[in-house]
Amino acid sequence: METSESIRPDKAVETGTQTMEGSTATLGRVLGYQADKQGVLLYCEHGNIAVSSPVKELVRFTLFTGTHPELSTSVAVIEEFESRHFEVDEDADLNRLTVKWADVTAVVHLQDSTCEVVTHTGQRAVEGLQFYQTTEGNAGLSAAAHPQTHYYGLGEKTSFLDKRGESYTMWNSDVYAPHVPEIEALYVSIPFLIPFDQNQAYGLFLDNTGHSTFDMRQFEDAFEVRTKTGGVDVYVITGPLLKDVIRRYTALTGRMPVPPKWALGYHQSRYSYMSQDEVLELARTFRTKRIPLSAVYLDIHYMRDYRVFTFNGQRFPNPKAMMDELMEMGVRVVPIVDPGVKQDARYSIYRSGVEGNHFCRTLEGDIYIDDVWPGASAFPDFTDDRTAQWWSENQQFYTDLGVRGIWNDMNEPAVFNESKTMPGHIMHHNNGNPKTHEELHNVYGTLMSRATYKGLKDGLGGERPFVLTRSGYAGIQRYAAVWTGDNRSFWEHMAMAMPMVLNLGLSGVTFSGPDVGGFAHHASGELLARWTQMGAFFPFFRNHSALDTVRQEPWSFGEEIEGIVRRYIQLRYQFMPYLYSLFKEASETGVPVMRPLVLEYPDDVNTYNLSDEFLVGKDVLVAPVYRPDTRHRSVYLPKGIWVNYWTGKRYEGGQHVLAEAPLDTMPLYIRSGAVIPMDDANGTFDGALPAAFAEPSGLDQNTLLHVYLDNKSESALQAESDARMDDTVQDDVNRTTVFELYEDDGTTFAYQDGVYNQTAITVQDSAQEAVIKIEVQHQALSGNNGYPIVVTGCAATATVTWVANDKQGAVEQRVLERLSLEQLRQGTQGTAYNEDDKTLIIKLPAGHQHITVVVQKN
Repeated sequence: METSESIRPDKAVETGTQTMEGSTATLGRVLGYQADKQGVLLYCEHGNIAVSSPVKELVRFTLFTGTHPELSTSVAVIEEFESRHFEVDEDADLNRLTVKWADVTAVVHLQDSTCEVVTHTGQRAVEGLQFYQTTEGNAGLSAAAHPQTHYYGLGEKTSFLDKRGESYTMWNSDVYAPHVPEIEALYVSIPFLIPFDQNQAYGLFLDNTGHSTFDMRQFEDAFEVRTKTGGVDVYVITGPLLKDVIRRYTALTGRMPVPPKWALGYHQSRYSYMSQDEVLELARTFRTKRIPLSAVYLDIHYMRDYRVFTFNGQRFPNPKAMMDELMEMGVRVVPIVDPGVKQDARYSIYRSGVEGNHFCRTLEGDIYIDDVWPGASAFPDFTDDRTAQWWSENQQFYTDLGVRGIWNDMNEPAVFNESKTMPGHIMHHNNGNPKTHEELHNVYGTLMSRATYKGLKDGLGGERPFVLTRSGYAGIQRYAAVWTGDNRSFWEHMAMAMPMVLNLGLSGVTFSGPDVGGFAHHASGELLARWTQMGAFFPFFRNHSALDTVRQEPWSFGEEIEGIVRRYIQLRYQFMPYLYSLFKEASETGVPVMRPLVLEYPDDVNTYNLSDEFLVGKDVLVAPVYRPDTRHRSVYLPKGIWVNYWTGKRYEGGQHVLAEAPLDTMPLYIRSGAVIPMDDANGTFDGALPAAFAEPSGLDQNTLLHVYLDNKSESALQAESDARMDDTVQDDVNRTTVFELYEDDGTTFAYQDGVYNQTAITVQDSAQEAVIKIEVQHQALSGNNGYPIVVTGCAATATVTWVANDKQGAVEQRVLERLSLEQLRQGTQGTAYNEDDKTLIIKLPAGHQHITVVVQKN
């Protein structure tokens, strides 16, 4: 904590925006160049640059000294590089050099080594790109920008969605307090920036695992990136769309595998649940109170004197029996595992680590020992494959007990010393290429999570593991989910969680979320209710609180708050088919599950720094209430028609609306035209308890297709379209939406071998009718009895006709009979109208690969 002494006048430094004009910190003139297999080597007055395009749609710039560059990559990069054909052209008149590949071009201005990147369509992705390096080992770059340029990405950073006017440090840091907008470094460092200007975006990824700074504050006409160690190895990733940049960045650094379905459920944690009896009673209480629960976390008190790979025999006398009982309830256990290994010659993990030379050492050869939870501890050197394998093999201790998920904490690494981490001079063996910790600091947590993930995977016999990490670097999404660390039970921290997780998603880490309710300080019932409402739509959904705070289990604040929390946890499971399909999409494209509105509406300036609402997929808009005693809030709805999820009321987009939000209601809107597959949590057809109380795995036999139609007349739609006179006219009159419903066993990696089902649902919506087509694209699992459809936006008098093609090509057509809801539950097909929520319910015969439903709206 700082005091007023830190702002004494003699310590003041003049700050403020300025221009890059007149800067001399560049490489100077290009003195010569030569082409090799990868690209072009530029030899400049004050340093050299290698220009290459090892994969499509990007250009790599690598600073080097000497005659040839060293072009290895960090663990972040997984894309296999290749020698791609290119052409070099020197234009003496323009004093520039052009290096052209089929899909991207680099332009180098020879008089000052300034670079540009141009797409195959002729659009400039970046211009004014300058590099510098100093004799002290520092290096950096700057690129041209405009005062109106917006900046996204950079992983886990505080403040608003748009990082314009901010400066951030990439140095993984254990920051217990304070979490405030001016904090420049937290637990995760992802040096990936997305400048966005005039509806065009590009990405800049600095592959440097040491200390760097991204400065969007100092200059009006540029941004700057500075490094302390490791030099500059930067990838300029072309757009022009934000989604293009994210897809290409995640192709370079990897995408997450589909998580086990239980990992998407509700998780309960506390620092700490102290005993086996307490854990079992906790889970039983969830079941008794009919609150869904998928995982319970064990913080450091489960261990024997904080030794990893141990259980405290007094507090947890039979962990295997505990986990077996929890599994019968559909609840997994996720224990915490830190990197620090207690220095104790009688402790088998420490002894084997010493004997196998698995711990970080000084240059002189001494094992580095420092304090963390167990006291004096050693730290595994995860940069060495031998050590990573040793760590992986030790995970069997947990998998043999029934553990399916591990929580990696303190892996920045956090150390209880003056620097709060491992000293920079400590050495990493790095598979025979020794480097200091200062050079590799930011990748330590990722390497630990990679080893943990591999160990779990090896021990689970085909099941998908789950790893949660506090620390990480670019590419961490391949191995672990991320939570945003030790936040507080402050309304401000609830609000800040939205842009933090949104920017993590834009940085490739789609599976992330904050501690619901806040970790430190003391939650109130109102805060817990509002935070749970928001958390139900975050990718990662965990309630976690500190030892000395008021408890914040769902029932901790009385029946009213318990009822609200229960309702929204159930809603999470109700949306599970939709969420699971989005996670599959993210695993294939890198496009995040939780999205800022600018990602879907890049031409709408109102979305550019919209930090207090978000989209789930492209069809669900979530507007949390993040202030106390607030029962209304302004919600911005982008273009289109949006349906209030709770009331069914429709709103024209492109405007702000005042949403009513009593304590039990979070504003939630569905895009008109959307298809939202949902679990039949209300027992629409069988009247049973919500499926949320069962373990969320395998094919969901209770999936309903919720279709949101527009109920406006043709003339009204046409009039609105004429008034707008843009390229959405035809879509407004006769819009088409496609959603791909994905299902697999929810547990194993069999989906990677084609064992899954995928169904495309297409809706063509016009004023008089809607045509809903259900087409099985891939089917390797059986057991689903078809998908009933719930339609909003049509009258009670609507009629329904369906047409089906069987495997032999025969066509069957039938007008569905109107039944009562009870008759529909008992029968195999027909329609019913639910007066309570003004929806038309359609039940189709099962067994068809292709089926078309025509709804005459009136």
